[in-house]
Parts: sequence; structure tokens; C-alpha cells
Amino acid sequence: MGTISKKFVVVTVLMISAIFLSTGLYAGTKVKDIIPMNNKAYKKHKKPVVIFTHKKHAEDYKISCGDCHHDDKGKALKLKMGDNVQNCIECHKNTGKLPKKIKKLKGKKKKAAKIKEMHKEAMHANCINCHKAFNKKTKSKKAPKSCKKCHLK
Repeated sequence: MGTISKKFVVVTVLMISAIFLSTGLYAGTKVKDIIPMNNKAYKKHKKPVVIFTHKKHAEDYKISCGDCHHDDKGKALKLKMGDNVQNCIECHKNTGKLPKKIKKLKGKKKKAAKIKEMHKEAMHANCINCHKAFNKKTKSKKAPKSCKKCHLK
């Protein structure tokens, strides 16, 4: 194989690699329409797993990505559908129970306490606070706020 042929092969391989790499990065995260909120970090779920309707929340309810997905300071991330997003458990790693001394705290003190680390507490706070705000805004009770309304049998 001549020098020109070797260079052609190398350049062609590099171009093809660049195409695959760039399309892979562009593709982002594929979001399912319906997401069962079961997480392998939990050995056992005590209640039925919540079935989250991602598409319905995003399209029908017009919930922006940043309403759920946030940075380490709680600030909404500026995302669009298909962007790479970490699973909640990546940051909210603690799957244990909320310590009793924190459970007894009220309001902002409780929120500021270890809740940020607690996966279950962070998930519940995110969903319930959004549901309460929706109900207040629409003067309705359409968004569920009780365990049994989300953890369906």
C-alpha cells in the first residue's frame, strides 16, 4: 500500500470516527414516555412503584425539564428534551430512612437538613411540592398529594 493510500485510509477512519462520536454526543438521553420509578438502589419497595408519565408531564402539563432536574444548589437546569440527564440517585444517594431528629424539624429547617442527600425524601418533596403548586394555581385537586394516589396497586 502506498503512502497516499495509507493517508487516505487513516483520514477516512478518523472522519468516520468523528461522525459516530458527534452523533453519539448529540443523541443525548432517550426519554421513555412512561417511567416506572423503581430503583435498583433499593433492596425492596415497601409501596407499589410509582409509574411516572414523563411525556404527559412534559407535553400536556407543560412542565419544563428544570422543574424536576436541578443542579447541586437546587437551581433549575436549562435542558431540552434529549439532553443528557443523570438519574436522581446519582446525587441523592442515601436510600436509608430520614433520621428521627430531622423528621421532627419543621419547615425550612427540615428542608435544609439532610434531605438533599436522601433519595426518597428528595423525590417526594419534588413531586408533592409541584402537585401542591399545580392545585393552588388551578384551584383544583387534580394533582395527587397522597401516597395511595401515586403508589397505585
